[in-house]
Amino acid sequence: MITLKTVVTILKNDHNFRDILIDGTYFNTEQTDFIFDSLSYDSREIDSKTLFFAKGSQFKRVFLADLAIPFYISETDYEVGIPAIIVNNVKHAMSLIAMAFYVNPQEDLKTLAFTGTKGKTTAAYFAKNILDIHNHNKTAMFSTMDTTLDGKTFFKSELTTPESIDLFRMMREAVNNGMTHLVMEVSSQAYKTARVYGLTFDVGVFLNISPDHIGPIEHPTFEDYFYCKRQLLTNSRFAVVNADMDHFDFIKSELTCDHAFYGGNSTHPITQSKAFSFQALEQAFDIQLIGHFNQENAVAAALSALQLGAGMSDVKKGIAKTTVPGRMEVIKQANGAKIFVDYAHNADSLEKLIHVVLPHQTGQVTVIIGTTGNKGESRRQGIGELLNGLPNLNVILTADDPNFEDPAAIAKEIASFIDRDIPIIIDREVAIQTAMQQTSGPNDAVIIAGKGVDAYQIVNGVHTPYAGDKKIAEKYL
Repeated sequence: MITLKTVVTILKNDHNFRDILIDGTYFNTEQTDFIFDSLSYDSREIDSKTLFFAKGSQFKRVFLADLAIPFYISETDYEVGIPAIIVNNVKHAMSLIAMAFYVNPQEDLKTLAFTGTKGKTTAAYFAKNILDIHNHNKTAMFSTMDTTLDGKTFFKSELTTPESIDLFRMMREAVNNGMTHLVMEVSSQAYKTARVYGLTFDVGVFLNISPDHIGPIEHPTFEDYFYCKRQLLTNSRFAVVNADMDHFDFIKSELTCDHAFYGGNSTHPITQSKAFSFQALEQAFDIQLIGHFNQENAVAAALSALQLGAGMSDVKKGIAKTTVPGRMEVIKQANGAKIFVDYAHNADSLEKLIHVVLPHQTGQVTVIIGTTGNKGESRRQGIGELLNGLPNLNVILTADDPNFEDPAAIAKEIASFIDRDIPIIIDREVAIQTAMQQTSGPNDAVIIAGKGVDAYQIVNGVHTPYAGDKKIAEKYL
């Protein structure tokens, strides 16, 4: 619960309070108080004691007209006969009020957050497994692939980083379930849309950066994308940063908290009393996930877990047991050909995946790839130019969450950057079946990139059931 006076105090302390109005008339909060027993930004989830947040550029007056709510928070007075708490930034208000409503759950958890263009999910799995050994399975995780609030039951989140009301509710539920640590992925959109506004993490990890998520509904420029990514380090007590990443010197110059670097050939201090080199950690554990980039993710997770109290024994055991659904999963056909299923969905991650596979699979290698509709439009050129530079690869372009765009048009845009003829098979299952039928022996391989184990295709805004790349590949073994 939270009172109206507390809400106003929070807003004033954040310099975010403007007025309380009812149809243009100023409302005196000193004359009354009110107790809210729920928070919501969804008009379908309200009652007579709900504090409602009117957020988003698409929000309209009609959404409020028939709601039986006592107050709403907004940047606009919609004049619908309901008292409006007017603020400068409704997203900032929502995050800080949710934090207070759920009694500051971050104070009851040790929090670890990962950001980066790629590797967030893999690093989060490594960290969770390390910390679970350290704390006896009391680690919650908020991830693209799997979210767990009790360490036992898992579900897939709609967003990489949940909206602030959902985030703090889930954090409080994790605390109530006895969890002591939280590992989460923090997307650039989380800072762009203030989903984690006011939240300080115990450890923040920056894995890497490359152009991605640039488009009309995400980030207008790389500068905006990179700036939003860096906000995690600004809002963390301790930072772990990949010294081999692009723009590292600039990131290093901005750091104001204690920090550790990994990568390269240097030994970088974690604290005054400890020092671990990338090579020392890299040689200290067994790892099931192939590829140097997965070793980097493991080292990042190790350094983070060590900072949160885990020991090297926990690190070794946790990393050795880690597998990630849809990340570098390998299955074999009857003829010995290997099928690689991976979530790689931009040029940088796809290039790394291909160069892990090629040294081992010296025969015919086919890549099945598509890109998403209505977001990340810049991926199309990047993937097309990458594949153009690898003329010995077979390529099949297919659908990958086309949303409101025509998947054939997306595929043709990718193909426009490739100088050779590329087959387009929009039906993803048929594309996978076709590629697998073309293999002839153990030196051949099929790389199915983009969706991993996602059990849906986003078509016209709807999550349409899809078996998932791995299950489909297994069907045609």
